[in-house]
Amino acid sequence: MEPWVRFSAQSQAKERLFRAAQYACALAADSLRRNGASAAALASVRQLEAHLSLGRKLLRLGSAAEAVEAAKRAMHLSDTVLRFCVTLGHLNRALYLACDNVLWAGKSGLVPSVDQEKWSHRSFRYFLFALVLNLSRDAYELRILLEREAGGKRAKGGDSALQARADTRLQQLGLRLQLQLRLLLRVLHKNPPLLLDLVRNLCDLFIPLDKLGLYRTSPGFVGLCGLTSSVLSILTILHPWLKLKP
Repeated sequence: MEPWVRFSAQSQAKERLFRAAQYACALAADSLRRNGASAAALASVRQLEAHLSLGRKLLRLGSAAEAVEAAKRAMHLSDTVLRFCVTLGHLNRALYLACDNVLWAGKSGLVPSVDQEKWSHRSFRYFLFALVLNLSRDAYELRILLEREAGGKRAKGGDSALQARADTRLQQLGLRLQLQLRLLLRVLHKNPPLLLDLVRNLCDLFIPLDKLGLYRTSPGFVGLCGLTSSVLSILTILHPWLKLKP
């Protein structure tokens, strides 16, 4: 399994670039369609998008093994909530990538009998489960940081004095919301890895929701979300300190 993991690590950056280009094509195709471009131009962009998608699937052939290894490592985390979210998130990602490998075998012609619609539905379903777990982990870590930051502010007597100045309940509620928003922005500003992971997962969430028919948007919006999350993923590869750990 280790050779596959090493192969996957080497091809991860290329896969992210292919992904960014694929969703950029999806965004461009939707823009061309809205502006009344010719059928030939639309067909060319969509064909390029399909080729990029197939190339991505080839580069991800070893990624399922990497996700399984990551799940094994996450099982040793001391925090129970993190252990649950991270381990199950990696396992669902492994299942999503395994389904993606089956789709690649079907689209490349190696296994023509593959029911692509069925396997595509399975792939996006596991992708959605993985994203929900990732967002749950982000929310858990964010709650811990908010409580820690709020505790430090209370100890210094920071924002509580401002809240005491409010005369009415409505003013107190508005001020409390303002202080919570300020606290949230301060915590996210101090923790760029958590901010990037949260934004990336939120952007990715709209992709399986749209593909599974749970929340329909538009091809252009899906393309924008995919492009944004891909760029953020490339940033974490270029600057490893921006990757959320564990």
